[in-house]
Amino acid sequence: MKNSMTDEIIALKNKHKAIILAHNYQVPEVQDLGDFCGDSLELAIKAAETSAEVIVFCGVDFMAETAKLLSPDKKVLLPVRGATCPMSEMITPPELLDFKKDYPGAAVVSYANTTADVKAESDICCTSANAVRIVNSLSEEEIIFTPDRNLARHVALQTSKKIIPWNGFCPIHEAITASDLKEAKKRYPGALVMVHPECRPEVQDLGDFVVSTGQMFGVVEKSDSKGFIVGTESGIIYSLSKRFPTKEFFPIKESVVCPNMKKVRPENVLDSLRTLSPEINIPEEVSRKASRALRRMLEVG
Repeated sequence: MKNSMTDEIIALKNKHKAIILAHNYQVPEVQDLGDFCGDSLELAIKAAETSAEVIVFCGVDFMAETAKLLSPDKKVLLPVRGATCPMSEMITPPELLDFKKDYPGAAVVSYANTTADVKAESDICCTSANAVRIVNSLSEEEIIFTPDRNLARHVALQTSKKIIPWNGFCPIHEAITASDLKEAKKRYPGALVMVHPECRPEVQDLGDFVVSTGQMFGVVEKSDSKGFIVGTESGIIYSLSKRFPTKEFFPIKESVVCPNMKKVRPENVLDSLRTLSPEINIPEEVSRKASRALRRMLEVG
């Protein structure tokens, strides 16, 4: 990246009192631009705690929506409008409302990886890190869990409640197979295996740790191991390597790449700051209901 581009981005950030958030799956040059780099909810919370007036969210659409829900008075920008999440698009509000009819009395727990519209029809939200805690905090014994069937299975193994999963999934994590992981173990003998709960059940069963992206940093920090096989989108390897330069990180396979997460480039960040667009706006009623589900999650912790 040319220094002139970086200089202009910094100047525009200062002019607009903006901050740049970069998800761990972003390309390295975008991660390097971020004032904060991390997972989606962590970034949205950090942004809400700042005095920034503009948030540039380098990620996908539901992440920018979450930032807007937690910072309704701030201008939130998604540098590439076409940066969407295939999993979040696997469920719509009408589908959820229809599904709920079959399970009267069940609580609806929606993963953070959903649109604001779906969050608005949910009782509470969760992340991959706190999903078990959120489910166990509810008084209901039946839980409709949307949209990720693999995370739902991970939760079901750790609760006595009946988990009713929506049949959604992350195409990127779903593409990781048990055979892929077994081959990686052969290539990197002795390396600890961290896999995301969005992975297939048989992949989770082969991991030493089944953890969220944020929790992966905690595993590495506490471990004496020098090598780690990473079962999630490959962009996080750059983040992990920066944080822990004396340790080695290996993807299960090189093709674990989310094309939508890679759409944002430094020039998009620059254009977004120049034009203060594309802006994320959420209808007032949707925002009110979705914020309630999100903040209920934050109250549980």
